[in-house]
Amino acid sequence: MQRGVMYGMSAGAIWGFIFLAPRVLPDFSPLTLSIGRYLMYGAVSLAVALPIARGLLAKLTRADFMALARLALVGNLLYYMLLASAVQLVGVAPASLIVGILPVTVTLAGRRDHGAIDLKRLAGPLLLVLAGIACINLDVFRDLLGVSGAVSQTSIGTRLAGLACAVGALAAWTWYAVVNARYLQANDHFDGNEWSVLWGIVTGLLGAVLGAIAWMLPAGTVQAAVAPERWHLFWIVSIALATGGSWLGNMLWNAAAKRLPLTLSGQMIAFETLFALLYAFIYDGRWPRTPEVLAVVLLLAGVSWSVRQHTVQPAVSAQEAPAH
Repeated sequence: MQRGVMYGMSAGAIWGFIFLAPRVLPDFSPLTLSIGRYLMYGAVSLAVALPIARGLLAKLTRADFMALARLALVGNLLYYMLLASAVQLVGVAPASLIVGILPVTVTLAGRRDHGAIDLKRLAGPLLLVLAGIACINLDVFRDLLGVSGAVSQTSIGTRLAGLACAVGALAAWTWYAVVNARYLQANDHFDGNEWSVLWGIVTGLLGAVLGAIAWMLPAGTVQAAVAPERWHLFWIVSIALATGGSWLGNMLWNAAAKRLPLTLSGQMIAFETLFALLYAFIYDGRWPRTPEVLAVVLLLAGVSWSVRQHTVQPAVSAQEAPAH
């Protein structure tokens, strides 16, 4: 369990960087960002898979491939398009903190899985996490109010669209986290690295299909014209996201998912939110506002409390188990 927690925290620290890419590349559409990231993820995964290709193919079944395709489509492509849209429309802090509700949604979804503990014992930690999310939502529209208190209808529409995309990303990743964890625990013929590599190859194939469709559409339909030097930065960021945010981050997350019950692995996702906020504050060169500080403190307290509840569970179960 300790190793699983460390793997989950490390994955969150790496995944926090993916929230910055839409800020660094605001002139690229969410679809273009997704295609670039996952084309590179497929290429990196294919290179990693070459030395072990024979063993992977020997173990890969049709059911595995179908599961990988579903997970890649929803957990990678759809999720990141929605997340990138949310970041560009509403900003890193609101987007990351709405996605930060994942500890609650994943925990609720996994409440009947093996190793889960009574939700009554998680009520306190989950309430702290929700309180943290509420704090940042109070701050979302703060900068829209002028001196007169009037609010731009265009700004409201943009913010609401961004929040809707963030909620969609939350739903997509909740589904992915639950289905992926259950599949890995029920099918142990792949380790975390092998599953991440296979997932990357399938994601790359889907990204290539989307890229081909986008290329055949009229110019400007998917991506507006940008300067050539911006494309150089785009591919550098895409390679960095593919290597760190996708391959390494997914490998660590898969290792955590195999070792932790869903009611605990769901809590680990909060570290993605916390690190995303940290990186955003550094990138913006500012200190967090009071609601943001309070949100971070509440999230950390909720996750720490939840981990404590899970670590004492084995001892409690052992004491209450009947003798044989």
